[in-house]
Amino acid sequence: MKSKTGITTIILLYSLAGFAQQDSAYVRKFPEKVTVRLGVQNTSNSFVFTNTETNEITSLVPNDKTYLGISFLFRSVELDLGYAPNFFSENQDNKGSKLFTLNFRMFMGKWMQTLDFYKQKGFFLGNLEEIDFLSFPEARTLKIGGTTSYIFNDKFSFRAIGFQNEWQKKSAGSFIPSLSMYYTRFNLQNTGLFTGNQAINLALGPGYYYNWVVKKHIILAAGITAGFGVNFTKSSENNNSAFLFQTMLRTAIGYNSEHFFTGLNVSFQFVEYDANPNTILQDDITFAEIYLGYRFKAPKKWIDKAAKVNRKFGLD
Repeated sequence: MKSKTGITTIILLYSLAGFAQQDSAYVRKFPEKVTVRLGVQNTSNSFVFTNTETNEITSLVPNDKTYLGISFLFRSVELDLGYAPNFFSENQDNKGSKLFTLNFRMFMGKWMQTLDFYKQKGFFLGNLEEIDFLSFPEARTLKIGGTTSYIFNDKFSFRAIGFQNEWQKKSAGSFIPSLSMYYTRFNLQNTGLFTGNQAINLALGPGYYYNWVVKKHIILAAGITAGFGVNFTKSSENNNSAFLFQTMLRTAIGYNSEHFFTGLNVSFQFVEYDANPNTILQDDITFAEIYLGYRFKAPKKWIDKAAKVNRKFGLD
């Protein structure tokens, strides 16, 4: 079945450029250029349920989509547009399903803040022993949350692997502890699965990320954050609290230069907790993107205006 096409994701990403002074021998910034970036993205929020009495494992997978995305970036402002064409095979059975995501990242000196929004409608339900998964087109979830992180090493650039508006010139790594908080609202009554109506996850943990400059223009990046925290689950019957375990993984490979760049980004986030005495819930967020882009010289008026704004707010 054909899926409808249209602009499905609009992201306005605002990051405070110039607030931190990085070592120019390790990190090249591009305050004088406008960046255009094209990418193919796939992201979703899925769930895995384990019945502790029967050991049965059930997966709840959204009817996700593959997007074509285009980004425009200058200094501290980025605009992303996403489009889900039906020539991708996974987009052709999405009748009635919906997926809307917003992802926002802000840098304030050594601090990095992410905000995420996932609104999903339409899921498949099954386990490893089943050939065909059952379809639940009316099942819905809504997730809002984010992560606050602190980047210790000025020689390490997270932007070089996240948005390519910086270029990591020499290998460097950094210890990056993070605090995460996510709220999830469930509407899965027809599936027979217990999740509660609402869940709040809080987690704190250390992390380490490393950018390895293989050659002058090629970078390999990897990192992990492992944390512990607490979950609060609310249902119509009762409330439940439990300890949770969180893992965030990220890996990337890219080519960078003064003008042209390309690469692959993949990230995973896993959270596991006891939703009730009989159910272990694993909450997964996955993201994958292949991208390419080009940097153009910005008009002098834009550069002068951005410099004026930075000076006004003390960002230089």
